[in-house]
Amino acid sequence: MATISTPAFRFLVEEFGGCDEYYTEMINAGTLLTNGPFEKFYIDPSPVPQKLVWQLTGRNCQHMVDACKELLKLPGIGIDLNMGCSAPDIYRYGAGIAWMLKPLEETMEMVGEVGKLISSYNKENPQSKKRFSVKFRLGDEDFTEESLFTFTNALIDNGVEHLTLHPRTKKEKLIRPARYQYCEKLALLAHKRNVTLYLNGNVKDYDSYQNALAKAPSVDGVMISRACVQKPWIFKSLKSQESIQVDMEKLAFDYIDLIEKYQPKEFWKTRLQRFFTYYSQNFLFSHYAQTEFLNAKDNEDLKIRIKNFFEKCPQEKILLTH
Repeated sequence: MATISTPAFRFLVEEFGGCDEYYTEMINAGTLLTNGPFEKFYIDPSPVPQKLVWQLTGRNCQHMVDACKELLKLPGIGIDLNMGCSAPDIYRYGAGIAWMLKPLEETMEMVGEVGKLISSYNKENPQSKKRFSVKFRLGDEDFTEESLFTFTNALIDNGVEHLTLHPRTKKEKLIRPARYQYCEKLALLAHKRNVTLYLNGNVKDYDSYQNALAKAPSVDGVMISRACVQKPWIFKSLKSQESIQVDMEKLAFDYIDLIEKYQPKEFWKTRLQRFFTYYSQNFLFSHYAQTEFLNAKDNEDLKIRIKNFFEKCPQEKILLTH
């Protein structure tokens, strides 16, 4: 969810009733510690600080620990270590899923140090305890069920209280069906040790949500990423199971306003292009919409293009979800 999980996007989802938890963009431990000029935007907890999970990434053990010290000063549910991102530039850097591919002792040294830090914080602050969680995948292409269980148990041994599993390997793309059976197996393992587990992957509507829960009925929750960018109302839709009428033109203009309010100008283009890539998928003429919106020179040009699109395609303006 890089370039997406910003305060601006959280405001947008909240307009439709919100969700239970929001994970931030991946916060780079090293950059956070150097107090870069844009870090304040990554750690803005708006609009619902009490629902926020700080997602941390990095390749250096000490940087991860020191960054956690800083994040523990902020409100929110807790801190999540990202061990699931398989983007080539992330794992080659030594972060994301790279932590699953390093020697187990090296990874658990880092996890253990973070776990001790959070445990100590919780003892000193019993009224504002923070959850320690990890998001991960099945592993590399040669993973085995035994290696997955060993890794999961090691996380729990080192203080992890909550897990999120994206049941694909490092190289498996989204076209490969998610292996929900592993979410079920790990949920049962986790529950025996008083740990919770969320399922992540391929949930994009009510039918896929039900399919995931049918195959992994023991999970404690479902994480939705790409689908909620396309449909910020998806959480409301899943809870109510009712049709929702969405003014797509208003939604577009609202998001531009939110980006301008909560993101630095240097971020506007990348954040808006990423959002409108998914947003455009809602339309019958999706390719035309995406081409128009992503080719905008600036925000004012984008607003003109949006207005022109709905004048040419008025039937696309009001979306009735199912």
